[in-house]
Amino acid sequence: MIDETYSLAAQLGQRMYAQGAKVTTAESCTGGGIAHAITAIPGSSQWFDCGFVTYSNGAKHRLLGVPTEMLKAYGAVSGEVVSAMVSGAAHAASADFAVAVSGIAGPGGGSSDKPVGTVWFAWYRPAGVLTECLHFTGDRESIRKQAVLVALRGLLMQSNTV
Repeated sequence: MIDETYSLAAQLGQRMYAQGAKVTTAESCTGGGIAHAITAIPGSSQWFDCGFVTYSNGAKHRLLGVPTEMLKAYGAVSGEVVSAMVSGAAHAASADFAVAVSGIAGPGGGSSDKPVGTVWFAWYRPAGVLTECLHFTGDRESIRKQAVLVALRGLLMQSNTV
């Protein structure tokens, strides 16, 4: 998976550079894994200025402008919250593209409504925001790695529709 992660990040970099575009990240359960993959690419500073690791609800509110009421009503692991996260990150970083991820990587923290492995994604692109919820299996590390791959694939897909 590490080779695939690097390959996806390199492809994203080529596309961002060709478009003269910038990308940012807003990460919770991936803990900076997407930004780590992006910055492993030489020259990434030309298309990646900053990313946000907002693990707590307070950080989501302070850094990305996610309304406290939204966090209370829907929880951090929700389509509403990742949508607000991705929009806030894109605005704060003046980015053309962004991805936000919030989920439950485990081993604890799950519920019947949101079991371990539940991960919400949001992608920001000039045409708007797309969200998706996926359910991964495996241990904490596996869930986080799978989420990074999905996030990068989604950024590539969204940047291809411009």
